[in-house]
Amino acid sequence: MARTMKNFDLYELWLVQPRCSPFDAEARRTAVHATDILDRAVVTASLAEALAGCERVAGTTARSRTVSDPFLSPAQGARWLVAGAPRAACVFGPEDRGLSNEELAFCQRFVRIPTSAAYPSLNLAQAVTICAYEWFGCGQTTHQAVRPPEAMPDVDELEGFYAHLRRTLLAIGYLQAQTAERKLEKFRRLFNRSGLSAQEVALLRGVLRQVDWANRRLPTAQPAAYEPEED
Repeated sequence: MARTMKNFDLYELWLVQPRCSPFDAEARRTAVHATDILDRAVVTASLAEALAGCERVAGTTARSRTVSDPFLSPAQGARWLVAGAPRAACVFGPEDRGLSNEELAFCQRFVRIPTSAAYPSLNLAQAVTICAYEWFGCGQTTHQAVRPPEAMPDVDELEGFYAHLRRTLLAIGYLQAQTAERKLEKFRRLFNRSGLSAQEVALLRGVLRQVDWANRRLPTAQPAAYEPEED
């Protein structure tokens, strides 16, 4: 993977709970002339830590999801990552299982590499090579990324908003504990598609704070005014 990254001018490698160290002898042997990428690799304990500060995150997956968004091709994913985000990341899962739904929840877009139905499986290095090639092509044709008119929220800001949304919707009775995660995933898809700016996230957090304040003023014995519909 380090060799592929260097082939296509990618130098920032983050590893989440890797099964071997980037300084492992076998890893360095297969990297050949790309050991400098392994030297700079950052090892983290969680995906959230690795993505801190990123404004656009795409996840690679071959699995269908409960709440389906259109999958992007590698070329479409590359254009989305390159356009307008100074800090962007593409997430690849382990070869044996790919990314879980919990890990994909950190991503705003999903990339699927089209393959033959007769033999769809790609190994990790192959998947990275295909996506890296597309990113490199975007860099060759885009001399300067077009910045959005407003700053984009990073992953920490978005996750803070989603956690706040969960607390508030549970408190006012819109969410029930047993179905909360499924409904919240739908909210994630809705807001991720809209491409919220940092200012818009702050605006929504202000609305949630006002709802929290109003809810605290209600008599404690008052029943919930809303009964959520079944999915």
